[in-house]
Amino acid sequence: MRFNKLDLNLLVALNALLAERNISRAAEKIFLSQPATSSALARLRAYFNDELLVPSGRQLILTPRAKELVEPVREILMRIDTTIAAQPLFDPATETRTFTLLVSDYTTAVLIPPLLEALYREAPGMRIRLRDQTDRPAEVLEQGEADFLVIPSQYLAKEHPSAALFEEDYLCVTWEGNTRVRDRLTFDDYLACGHVIATFINTHTNPLATFDGWFMESFDVKRQVEVTVPSMSALPALVVGTDRIATVHRRIAERARETMPIKLWEPPPRIPRLVQMLQWHKHRTNDPAIAWIRDKIINAATLV
Repeated sequence: MRFNKLDLNLLVALNALLAERNISRAAEKIFLSQPATSSALARLRAYFNDELLVPSGRQLILTPRAKELVEPVREILMRIDTTIAAQPLFDPATETRTFTLLVSDYTTAVLIPPLLEALYREAPGMRIRLRDQTDRPAEVLEQGEADFLVIPSQYLAKEHPSAALFEEDYLCVTWEGNTRVRDRLTFDDYLACGHVIATFINTHTNPLATFDGWFMESFDVKRQVEVTVPSMSALPALVVGTDRIATVHRRIAERARETMPIKLWEPPPRIPRLVQMLQWHKHRTNDPAIAWIRDKIINAATLV
């Protein structure tokens, strides 16, 4: 199909190329061969009379014209997906589509089990794909690579709707044989101990700090970080047998205490409560499947 002499099929390729800035990755994303994607880029360059992506060292960068196209192209494809391609009727009992949620391992541990239990009963054919966190959650949502984000409130994209799920606070975790922290945990103890922290490495090779790390850095409180791990739920086990300390979500810490030789302490620095949020794309608000799953996620949050 053509519109104003543009083959509209090329918009899918253009969107992938603008997002990935790499012909091979764009080809994988849209399930085309690399030569076919290169051919699509050549046709797009001819149509727009612009190079769109130009080499810079080992990378491709967007031309000014390409930068202007990023948002409009993304918007057009999202509108097509949510109006023309969206199914007008939705029956959870017979639904077989796959829905993708961007979640942390903490969310996977506390929220996903009751959600999957509910979906198994009411929508047994529905498929759920859990995707790791990234430092650009809004981009993942806008590219249509996730149907929902489950993220702390400070990472929300202002232009998309959201709903609060639940709140969480933090506890400090030490081994019960810790020689530095015995009867109480002071602020000096907290700073003196080596810390085990969770960071999440993403495709852009930058660590995505957990909420407590973000807070500490915001207030210029420096911790002696000795161990980093891409998992919040793993932290309690990693202090056992050491004098190290970890700052962990309360639900994770209290579950770990049931099976591990650890002690839990209220954090000496006051850490604001985490507000865990659910976010979805603004153009999919009226999608009946999205609305139904959204309600199920919100209901599951009351059980955590």
